[in-house]
Amino acid sequence: MADTDKKLTTNFGAPVPDNQNVMTAGPRGPFPVANGQVQSMTNRPTASSIDEYIAEFPAETRAVLQEVRTLISTSAPNATETISYAIPTFDMNGRHVVHFAGYDTHVGLYPAPSGLEAFDEELGGYKRGKGSVRFPLGEPLPTDLIRRIVEFRVAEVLRAAKK
Repeated sequence: MADTDKKLTTNFGAPVPDNQNVMTAGPRGPFPVANGQVQSMTNRPTASSIDEYIAEFPAETRAVLQEVRTLISTSAPNATETISYAIPTFDMNGRHVVHFAGYDTHVGLYPAPSGLEAFDEELGGYKRGKGSVRFPLGEPLPTDLIRRIVEFRVAEVLRAAKK
């Protein structure tokens, strides 16, 4: 059975109604669910703006995504909002500053490996990948830490532009 043929169920095993649009996480990112069918990466509708991307999520996740977006935009006021790799991205001088994404249980921040290495000790309590960190939904966002990570990445991008 293909991913798009699977019927989605809630955490409690109840089927998701066919007319309800929700999100589910997969190994390569969040997947929208339309009419009870998981949308794979190959047939997933790609948002054309960060507003569209955020609108696809449940209310709690939308609020956290919007908070992350605001933190990034105030910390990188000259960055441009875009969608890259199917997720919200802030670019500056032709380079990615940071990406973020929503999932079922967390919000991911992707500031490149250097953006995580510089804050290794402070990020110790969070799950991480090579270039990502997960902030669990339902827990307070480390807003000051996110701000400092973004400011660090902005400085990196500006230094690279001067070379």
